[in-house]
Amino acid sequence: MNATEQSPQNVLIVGWDWGEEQHALWLISPTGTSAQTLPHEPEAILEWAESLPQRFPGLRVLIALEQSRGPVIAALCGCEGLELYPLNPRQLASYRDSVSPSGAKDDPSDARLLAEFLQHRRGQLRRWQPDAAETRRLGELSTLRRTLVEERKRLALQLTSSLKQYFPLILKLAGRGLCSDRNLDLLRRWPTLAELKRVHPRTLRAFLAEHGLRNADQQTEFIDAVRAAVPLTRDKALIEPRARYVQFLAAQIQHAQQAIAGFDDELRQVVAAHPDEPLFRSLPGAGDALVPRLIVAFGSDRNRYQAAEDVQCYSGIAPVTIRSGKSQRIAKRTACPKFLRQTFHEFADHARKWSRWSKAFYRMKRQAGFKHHAAVRALAFKWIRILFRLWQSRTTYSETDYIQRLRTHNSPVIHFLETAET
Repeated sequence: MNATEQSPQNVLIVGWDWGEEQHALWLISPTGTSAQTLPHEPEAILEWAESLPQRFPGLRVLIALEQSRGPVIAALCGCEGLELYPLNPRQLASYRDSVSPSGAKDDPSDARLLAEFLQHRRGQLRRWQPDAAETRRLGELSTLRRTLVEERKRLALQLTSSLKQYFPLILKLAGRGLCSDRNLDLLRRWPTLAELKRVHPRTLRAFLAEHGLRNADQQTEFIDAVRAAVPLTRDKALIEPRARYVQFLAAQIQHAQQAIAGFDDELRQVVAAHPDEPLFRSLPGAGDALVPRLIVAFGSDRNRYQAAEDVQCYSGIAPVTIRSGKSQRIAKRTACPKFLRQTFHEFADHARKWSRWSKAFYRMKRQAGFKHHAAVRALAFKWIRILFRLWQSRTTYSETDYIQRLRTHNSPVIHFLETAET
């Protein structure tokens, strides 16, 4: 970084500490420093951004923030002439500790620290560049879909827990299909064993047929199980509140499943129109859920990463070396975007079931003493190198070509591959 970049002679540097109701700003300009607060209102943020050319004519505006997504980024990315530099919160926390060992912290001081960090270390930071609109849309859809899936899991666990306390018969009859429409509709209509026992067999048969169980013998088996069931408890003080709660949970799970199906439909449409769809669709084990996540993981800006190592480190797949004195150990990287790391981890786990060399590589690592997740991370590490080359060259994947490359380089994976095939 040259002297002009180190001193704010040609730039306005802004440290922006985000708040729920107002934002604290610290400005470093060629004429000095100043503090400012902005209410968290779109009009105030837009007015502030539009006033900068008049207040600081001819200066580039560089803004340091503690987030790479969220309402502030969404607001500022629509303003022309602003260069955004998102910082990892751990970077700011370490910098704060270095200048204030007491641990003192407030919004104005954090805004000042953000500005000073950007002023002195701009050469080590990467300017934020938004992806193409279709990639950003995929990112939002994939992230929110995952949120809905996790919410459905949470609700299903609560439903299971409640049924265990007063209505275990449904868990026995449902098996692994507790969250099927049939079982959820049944619980919404008849949330207790007593209510279910009172249903006329003809009504119950019609309900089962409507939900796909048309075999008369299976219907009879279901009805007989209900008739023979003994209640776990007859305590109405427990049963009635739990039944009401179960009805609520069943309805919420169904709403979540409908929303997930809607997200899946939109994801399929957006992915089909994305220019990188053929590349990521060619990968073994990359289905409808993982293709959009992999597209978003790399993004549409081919200059974002200079090498595969950048992706490996940023995603948290690459391990970190910890040295202290004469000791040294390799540890899992924790400071990373968790959803991104999970994306590569899940892809590698799927790929080993569909890709011959991936399966062999996984076996090789397991025989070397790696535990399951460590072996999958090692496979993901290798896959990222492949994906990076495909992404840079915009070419699709060929399993045959890659195995031939492994043979050409006498890779130890070939031994495990050939052993599995004999």
